[in-house]
Amino acid sequence: MLARNAESLYWMGRYFERTGHLCRLLRWQVESLVDRPIREIHFGWYRIYGSLGRRIPGGDAELVSGGDDYMLVDSFALADDLTFERTNVDSVWNGFTLGRENARQMRHHLSAEVWSNLNRAYLRFRKLRIEDIWKTAPETFYEGIAYDIDGLAGAADATMYHDDAWRFLRMGRFSERAQLTIALVLAHCAATRKTGESLNDDWSSLLRVCQAVDAYRRRYGVAIRPHRVLDLLVTDERLPQSLTCGIDTVAEELAVINAGPGSSAEALRLARSLADTIRGDWPDDPDLERRERILVEQRQAWRKLHG
Repeated sequence: MLARNAESLYWMGRYFERTGHLCRLLRWQVESLVDRPIREIHFGWYRIYGSLGRRIPGGDAELVSGGDDYMLVDSFALADDLTFERTNVDSVWNGFTLGRENARQMRHHLSAEVWSNLNRAYLRFRKLRIEDIWKTAPETFYEGIAYDIDGLAGAADATMYHDDAWRFLRMGRFSERAQLTIALVLAHCAATRKTGESLNDDWSSLLRVCQAVDAYRRRYGVAIRPHRVLDLLVTDERLPQSLTCGIDTVAEELAVINAGPGSSAEALRLARSLADTIRGDWPDDPDLERRERILVEQRQAWRKLHG
């Protein structure tokens, strides 16, 4: 496969994974506006922007300074920034349109089902504005986009020929997923320090956005323990959103695509090294700071992998 084709498919996978992830974050965030304490809403916005590596528009102001009415107005502006703002490279709009543009260029590598599903989702989305989704139930909009993107991944797995094109698309998805998990967990820890407290509701919300509530209860029970939440999201390869699952999948696809020495062989070596580090260094004791340090190292290693 030509390098430019492989790169376009890889980035198509990354853009759509990123967009679906942000939609899940925003779904739970706007849902919290209905009946959650201001402090929890405040925490959620800092976690989202922190995971994107961005500052909240207007500077690091206290979101809660104006009370309930101010919070609702401010949340409207922040949701717009993260959803429809064309100048925000991390917005849902930009992620979706960039993913679609990569798909358009690679149309000949995609199945008819993938292309049709993508265009139906795009037609529903392209003319909307924040006012259109905010006046009814904005959480249903975000849930719908995330569902459409999950459907694209399912259609790709079910209908595409499983050649290198499919593998690069899949590798992009899981590479992005692994990096998003690292960024989200580190942003969660940073937001916890910023608010000066660690609440069970915060950790439960982290499980929700990672689609891991049922898996956590099945493995650890109903009691929320922060170190166990991190154990699940980082080390459990059976959880599709986990860091280990993402790393293992990237290594698996690189091993199949790899045709010999060179950059792909080095990428495979680095991916396997990342997985070995997680399995070898992750602590058994409930030490959150050590877990966080390992994730910082993983983030740096991923940057090297993509360098």
